[in-house]
Amino acid sequence: MDDVVRLMAAVAFFAVPAHERSFAAPVGPPLEIEAPPALAAARARLDSFDPRRLAGIVELVGLADPGPAIRVVLASETSQWAREAPQGAAGLAFGPVGLIVLFPGRAPAYPHDTLEDVLRHEVAHVLITRAAGGRTIPRWFHEGLAMSAERAWGLEDRTRLVYELTLGSHVTLDDIDRFFTGDGPVRTRAYALAGAFVRDLLHYHGFSAAAEILERVGRGARFEAAFTEVTGVTLLVAEAAFWRRQRIWTTWVPFLTSTTALWMIVTLLAVYAIRKRRQRRATLRQRWAEEGDWPDPWPDGGGRTDQDSHLPPPA
Repeated sequence: MDDVVRLMAAVAFFAVPAHERSFAAPVGPPLEIEAPPALAAARARLDSFDPRRLAGIVELVGLADPGPAIRVVLASETSQWAREAPQGAAGLAFGPVGLIVLFPGRAPAYPHDTLEDVLRHEVAHVLITRAAGGRTIPRWFHEGLAMSAERAWGLEDRTRLVYELTLGSHVTLDDIDRFFTGDGPVRTRAYALAGAFVRDLLHYHGFSAAAEILERVGRGARFEAAFTEVTGVTLLVAEAAFWRRQRIWTTWVPFLTSTTALWMIVTLLAVYAIRKRRQRRATLRQRWAEEGDWPDPWPDGGGRTDQDSHLPPPA
């Protein structure tokens, strides 16, 4: 019965266009958490999670009303959910029906650090789907925006991006979509690049750009057309601009880490040291000249030469 009620609520929600859903201020969606007795500790941990912390995600995707409650199922490794889920996945989201499945027994992998991170990420997927009216959104945009909603851009994100840009080949957004179906390292690369592209989009086109794109998709526009209308450029142009802005990493980092660069740095440091030493000597000689106090190079007299200095003293 509860499932029927949820389904009817979801249908009613999608029947109202995104731009017509308006309330005073965004609030987080209510969560209905379910767990078997063996996962009682994980459930207690999420029960203490304040849904108001999800309000920022609601705002990011442009929803004034987050819609009906999201069902969160905590599944054990012996469950049917775990057997059917991709290996290593810490969570799954089924946006159209407002369902999230989390696997507390699995250690979160990039881009997640904690179970709460996974929850925020999967909630973002559900809300992205709702903002788009259940219509198709590219995987790279879905995942990249969910990463932006999950947490702030951190050192690990930057490090992984530099690693992928310097060691990996130039790829397209379609390639990134395919990477999400690959194994661990390939999927990690997909997350790093998708997250960077969406953050680049929000940086150059404004925080509301994603919400405006989703709002247009929710009204029936194709994603590509909505993207162009909001940003003023096509996806191909935006993709090329993103890679151009990353040129500092794809060009200079490989050079700076090369053997040639290392020897250039050593040589420049040596030249700098020699020049500083000569400057100090010149300053010292100038001071001696001004004071008329030139030091005697042979304080014991005799005007010995360097060759004489090696002779034994007279008997």
